[in-house]
Amino acid sequence: MRLLHNEFMTATKTTGLYWFRHDLRLADNPSLNQLCSKVDRLICVYIKDQHEANQSQLCRASVSQLKKIFEQQSVTVLDESLRQKNQYLLCVDGPVQETLLALVERYAVTHIGAEFHPGVYEQNTLKSLKDACPQVQFTVSQEHTLFSINDLPFDLEELPETFTPFRKKVETILINPPADELLQLPSSIGVLPEVQQKLTSGPLQGGEKSAHQQLNYYLFESDLIKQYKQTRNALDDWHNSSKVSLWLANGCISVKTIYQTIKQYEAERGANESTYWLFFELLWREYFQWYLSKHQNKLFHFSGVKQVAPLTRFNQQEFTRWCEGMTKYPIVNACMRQLNQTGYMSNRGRQLVASCLVHELNLDWRYGAAYFEQQLIDYDVASNWGNWQYLAGVGADPRAHRRFDLDKQTATYDPDQTFRTKWLKSDE
Repeated sequence: MRLLHNEFMTATKTTGLYWFRHDLRLADNPSLNQLCSKVDRLICVYIKDQHEANQSQLCRASVSQLKKIFEQQSVTVLDESLRQKNQYLLCVDGPVQETLLALVERYAVTHIGAEFHPGVYEQNTLKSLKDACPQVQFTVSQEHTLFSINDLPFDLEELPETFTPFRKKVETILINPPADELLQLPSSIGVLPEVQQKLTSGPLQGGEKSAHQQLNYYLFESDLIKQYKQTRNALDDWHNSSKVSLWLANGCISVKTIYQTIKQYEAERGANESTYWLFFELLWREYFQWYLSKHQNKLFHFSGVKQVAPLTRFNQQEFTRWCEGMTKYPIVNACMRQLNQTGYMSNRGRQLVASCLVHELNLDWRYGAAYFEQQLIDYDVASNWGNWQYLAGVGADPRAHRRFDLDKQTATYDPDQTFRTKWLKSDE
């Protein structure tokens, strides 16, 4: 493991270590801002830990290459932004605890900063680090969500069991504006090393700059948001939804920044049901973040938060055919091939393939969720596992058995076979 250049540390200097995780950005990063106000020198680190990429430990499929490329792009862009402020990003591929403890010891770290994240793995690793470093002051703030836990009009244990009561309780709460990006950062330790990582090309471009460009394009440059409620269920076409989930899930942009931009659009060009609906989708994401915070490991249990085991089983052959888009359902096959080739699938498509796996193929829902975990560029642990529980009838769905009629859905969303023809052309 290659760490930083050695340098004599005086007793009068405070040294901060900022641990970037799901917040690969400088704008709206209160934890970073607060840490920087407390230290003289700063180490910025990003650790790629393989365990984190498979929290469920169910799916043995490797992370898709497209997902790896987007992550690498996002990390590289963050390093470029830090270098503009006389800092840089130390990237380490290895175990989290060992890496961070080595840095703390070698550079006499006095302060550590990190974003609060509701994930089980994320919380456990942060707690372990705190326990191992009682002499270090920690700065952790909640920027992963629209609201802080103190903003919620109920205790976490009283989180509503379904989305609608939650939405009604929170949608009028005042949301604090995103934090400004710092103009300056504390100095780095040692001399800035030469750039070693090169930006890998890909069909999408990860990183903070691209995130803001996409959001600005969807709202202000194109006005596409005006039709969002009408187009959001389309199975294909880049312009039918905002696509900001790709950057949001990787922390290249914050949820508060997206919300603030929606409000800015409404103030300048008027609000309509589509601008509200984009906020509505942010509230769905918000609900699942707190759902994970409350239920923790139950999000990965076969019986879900309801503790009622579904009447399904696991069959490797049928599951493999579902993954590869080789079922007897053409609309499902087209969606799965879209996912495998692009790292993305529409929200409607995700509902259809999940319903198929659970209700038509009678398979264990957790394996579908785990496969999404490996393939989706916009994978978010709370939204992914929360939505899969919803479709499997073991989570937040008040109907408890949401089964989609695939023939009817096909006729509604692909009436002229355009989507199927595009993604199933290899079958011809």
